[in-house]
Amino acid sequence: ARGSNVFVLQVNGNSMVEDHILDGDFIVVEQTQVANPGEIVVALVGGEEATLKRFYRESGGRVRLQPANTQMQPIIVPAADVKIQGRVIGVLRKY
Repeated sequence: ARGSNVFVLQVNGNSMVEDHILDGDFIVVEQTQVANPGEIVVALVGGEEATLKRFYRESGGRVRLQPANTQMQPIIVPAADVKIQGRVIGVLRKY
């Protein structure tokens, strides 16, 4: 993405394993404050630490941050509580 800011984060946890993003992987993130439904985003929820989830809009002005792990529950919060930091555009893994 030419002209955009890109950063790399290391994944901590197994919330996205079913999308083949594993604990310890590095994700390439394009900095943006908006996302389309279904995109994998890095988001701050309520000013807490960043989380990596799929982004969806729900009724009533809420947002659902959906893990790709059937063992985990989605995070459903008012949209005002979610600050998108960027969307994932790549994954790097060490062998």
